[in-house]
Amino acid sequence: MEKQNDVLPDTVDESVSGHRIVTQEEWITARKELLKKEKELTRLSDELSRQRRQLPWVKVNKSYIFDSTEGKIWLSDLFNGKSQLFIYHFMFAPEWEEGCPGCSFLVDHIDGANLHLAHHDVSVVAVSRAPLSKLLAFKDRMEWKFKWVSSFGSDFNYDYHVSFTESQIENNEVYYNYEFAKHDSGTESPGASVFYKDAAGNIYHTYSSYSRGTDILIGAHNFLDFMPKGRNEDSTMGWMRYHDKYEDFKSDSGSCCH
Repeated sequence: MEKQNDVLPDTVDESVSGHRIVTQEEWITARKELLKKEKELTRLSDELSRQRRQLPWVKVNKSYIFDSTEGKIWLSDLFNGKSQLFIYHFMFAPEWEEGCPGCSFLVDHIDGANLHLAHHDVSVVAVSRAPLSKLLAFKDRMEWKFKWVSSFGSDFNYDYHVSFTESQIENNEVYYNYEFAKHDSGTESPGASVFYKDAAGNIYHTYSSYSRGTDILIGAHNFLDFMPKGRNEDSTMGWMRYHDKYEDFKSDSGSCCH
């Protein structure tokens, strides 16, 4: 006789216990109703992406210099022969010894995508204010391959509204995610910015997104959203850790800074 896949009562997770159980026919009916909404969301997402591409651009007239493994380089150099540049604003303040856990979680997804993006006229670069030596040491520890440069001493992070001075924080003058609001999360916040370089070498800022606007880049979230327990979190990204520090992480009070 075939053994049944019984689950012992003391192993049932309370988050899914008591879930409604139906026949296959009833499940198909419910699934088709949800499918209608999924298709609607897909169409809305496609339209939103179209509108995003139709946004007006702003010409970048300011010169920005970054520290890289190749020495001092300009914003134009970050395109690396491509016409499109995606910059992830990685939270790593100069005085920190580790990068932000949440940013680390997001950029864990870059290298896989970059296998394809590099062939679609897209250059991907992470930028942080911490000195290059700290960035490279952390990058080596996390075994990342994407390009990471330092904007230390540059206005870049401030001009693209992901870093703030102590004065701005104290005086409630922080402009983040397109609004002035009280900010009590320190001098760094996450975001992403997109730039385009034309044949004449002119650079244009085409798009920036902040806070949960970059959630779409986190493939692990999309996997979890398929699952019965979902993201299984008590607070936004509260379950997440550096990928090399998951041992006994649920007993650790420290989590993502966002």
